Amino acid sequence: MALAAAEQAERSFAKAFLNTISTQRITYADDYQQPSEHSLRRVPVFPVAVPPPPERKAHLEASSSSSASLSLVFKSLKPPATYTLSVQPTDTIATIKTQLATLPSAPPSDAQRLLLKGKALADGKLLREYTIKDGDTLNLVVKPGFNWDPSAPSATTSEVDMASGQSQEVKGFGSGSLDPNARPAASKGRHGRIPSVVLSPSPTPGSPSGQEKDILLTLDTGAVPDSLPSPEVLSSYHETVANPEFWQKLHNFLKQEFTTDADVILAFEDFLCAAKGSLTPHEIAKIRDTVGVTGMAGH
Repeated sequence: MALAAAEQAERSFAKAFLNTISTQRITYADDYQQPSEHSLRRVPVFPVAVPPPPERKAHLEASSSSSASLSLVFKSLKPPATYTLSVQPTDTIATIKTQLATLPSAPPSDAQRLLLKGKALADGKLLREYTIKDGDTLNLVVKPGFNWDPSAPSATTSEVDMASGQSQEVKGFGSGSLDPNARPAASKGRHGRIPSVVLSPSPTPGSPSGQEKDILLTLDTGAVPDSLPSPEVLSSYHETVANPEFWQKLHNFLKQEFTTDADVILAFEDFLCAAKGSLTPHEIAKIRDTVGVTGMAGH
């Protein structure tokens, strides 16, 4: 019995010792090598012939050819016009538009649209980003709203400065930059001409045709700017309505005119709302604190 108990105790000790060791982290030495029987077998490698790398001379020729200048044709259908320009592949589309605008009778750069096979070219991209070769044709389209006549010669006008007596030349890109129907800019905020409205009355049943006449209404806007108050008047007005004493006197006057407090508050709010456009929130709060009348939500 004693021998069996000793063997059982020894087995329990060995089991507990092995469980404790298995939880410990295994640390290998720096010169540790895995046994050869545990290593994977090496796969045989067969030699394969590899072609030599391409010569660098061909690469240099390709790069040099890509930087050569290109001669492109820019063709416009409506109105008909054709231009030839020498550009670099590294030029942006915006730069090419600027160069094209310098040609005689060409439209300005901001009015141009360049198309390749029906697709517009982006101004920020380089020319070499598109499949464009030497001698290719690009479609030139003018943006809507711009009048361009390439058949007209380049216009040069001389404008004399009435104040200094000096003259300066203004060069345009054909007739596109000079609009004969353009109206002169209005001076000092006034209209160049008096606006008018034509009213055509609808014919009434039974009335003979041809008797209805158009009614011409002329709008006089010349007195509008002169009727505005001067800055001095606006300054004195704001100084008066921003004073809480003014509103206290107004509140006392309203108490004498109205019999109920509700009518007094209603009239006071109407006057204050009319003056809110020239008052700051701080001034409105000061007025309400002084008079003792609070508005909606205490404001």
